[in-house]
Amino acid sequence: MSSDEADAFVTSTDPLHPANLIPELCGGFYRLGWVTGTGGGICIRVGDKVYIAPSGVQKERIEPSHIFVLPYPQSTSSPHTDRIFLRRPKLNLKESACTPLFWNAFDKRNAGSCIHTHSQNAVMATLLWEGDFFEISHQMIKGIRIGGNGPAMSYLDTLRVPIIPNTPFEEDLTESMAAAMDKYPEAAAILVRRHGIYVWGVSHDHDSFTSNIDVYLTGDDWQKAKTQTECLDYLFEIGVKMKLAGIPTVLNN
Repeated sequence: MSSDEADAFVTSTDPLHPANLIPELCGGFYRLGWVTGTGGGICIRVGDKVYIAPSGVQKERIEPSHIFVLPYPQSTSSPHTDRIFLRRPKLNLKESACTPLFWNAFDKRNAGSCIHTHSQNAVMATLLWEGDFFEISHQMIKGIRIGGNGPAMSYLDTLRVPIIPNTPFEEDLTESMAAAMDKYPEAAAILVRRHGIYVWGVSHDHDSFTSNIDVYLTGDDWQKAKTQTECLDYLFEIGVKMKLAGIPTVLNN
């Protein structure tokens, strides 16, 4: 594949094209304080292509030309392995260190988008909940889908978000994240203690796309991932406040 052909994957006037959408979303996440200091990441899967933000780049300054494109599925997405790329940026950039963790969301939840943030609310939740999961009921959990890909939770449900231990390198979280997803199949996200959170979104039409590079039907996977991340951040913030005030976060009937 020529360089021009590869660059066509990230060249479009459509604002919903993943290469345009990822920089816009990263800018919004930066302003929320979720991806400061080059941390965090996001990916969007469209059919058999995965668009991923670069690692070690100021997220509010990402441009479409910085986006990596990988084929999906592929068996070389595991930690510390060489990966197959359809397109690499011309700059000396590296794909997100979150890549194999994003693959967990694809393989185990059929996700079309996954977001990783370093939200202070998420980190505080992992510090105040010393067990294996964060737990809360009633507060705005209707914005969360069971498993991140099922029906919306009810006001009467109890939300549990697994917490896994942190590791020195991001990619080394892959196995423990996968194990937590298996252990808690209804979880819509995975918290990483003293680190942040991974949230995914799923729709039924993320495989649809057109042959015209200027018109992409990205589905609403990224919207589900984004809105669930927002709802979870609200829940972590209010949960931390309730915990510090001595108020139970789960109301027993």
